[in-house]
Amino acid sequence: MGLWRKELKIVGRLVDSAENVELEIKNGQIYSIVPQPNIEPSRTWISRPLIDIQINGFGGYDLNAESTTADDVSQMVQSVHETGTGYLYPTIITGSSQRIAQAIAAIHQASQDRSIERAILGIHIEGPYISSIEGPRGAHPKRHVRPPNWDEFRRWQDIAHGKIKICTLAPEVEGALPFIEKLVASDVIVGIGHTNATTEQIQNAISVGAKLSTHLGNAAHALIRRHPNYIWDQLADDSLFASLIVDGHHLPSNVVKSMIRVKGLRKTILISDAVHLAGMKPGRYKFTNHEVELTTDKCVKLYGTNYLAGSALTLIKGIENTVRFCQIELPQAVSLATQMPAELLSLKDKMGKIKVGQAANLLTFEWDELSQLISEPKLYLTN
Repeated sequence: MGLWRKELKIVGRLVDSAENVELEIKNGQIYSIVPQPNIEPSRTWISRPLIDIQINGFGGYDLNAESTTADDVSQMVQSVHETGTGYLYPTIITGSSQRIAQAIAAIHQASQDRSIERAILGIHIEGPYISSIEGPRGAHPKRHVRPPNWDEFRRWQDIAHGKIKICTLAPEVEGALPFIEKLVASDVIVGIGHTNATTEQIQNAISVGAKLSTHLGNAAHALIRRHPNYIWDQLADDSLFASLIVDGHHLPSNVVKSMIRVKGLRKTILISDAVHLAGMKPGRYKFTNHEVELTTDKCVKLYGTNYLAGSALTLIKGIENTVRFCQIELPQAVSLATQMPAELLSLKDKMGKIKVGQAANLLTFEWDELSQLISEPKLYLTN
């Protein structure tokens, strides 16, 4: 549940150090952190709020519907807060220029509310400058896939009042390289995704400033050549961050483990890539003119098939899955949804250890000896 509290005491373990402490909040700041060495290790952990750099909707609110309202955005943010995600980058996918502009305008309008503004750190535009090929295109509508257009992007950025901070595109499409250069010069992070690029095309994109592999391993051909291919090429480059959907459906557990071993904990970011069905009850729904099923294990697929139709993941569940899949420590997994996205996006105020004198923007959650979340996370947001 999202909470905004000025004064509070929390007893738990700091994710930074695994140390038991009593943390006191006064006037919206961390007033004191007192070690508690003589008690049993607490099941309650204290972390910075989670950061989701790719989320399309939640709790029935769809950012990529035909018409998105400011209220849709506000309600989605509040629903996401209840899962422990404090900061997010609403993600707008391939569509008509008008629909993308309308969604951006709704996000800007919602951000006039201070509580929404502090949660939305930027906007992620995923497409429409991607591969039109079946497989790499994923679920993006082919009729709206097109080459990069700087005038179009600038119009969107003007509507966003400069809040577009991430753009995912395919580096092989015509005009991509000069477009990437302009994005980088405008302080927009460039992600490689929905791509059928060659080794050379990927390296060219990196050389002009691409920094991220967006949902690596997904939006790909069902069958690709063993090597080289666009997954290996991105895994092999040490300069690229890789974002992963760790829901157990988009990537098998052994693939997640292998990718994190290759990229390392300093270059891996957990994302939800959630659609609006995330947070909903299992059942059958209409989604992008298709009938889909949300299963009890949070898999969104076309009804009657095994084809994925989106993600219903929460970041806190992604952390739990990562600990289980990769046999890493909880603090390491938490860093993939806090410290690493903050590093990619140079969010200095969201980085580093929890210290006295900082704004008391915190997350607490309970974790048992079986590496399972055993209570709903709680957010404490004060600024």
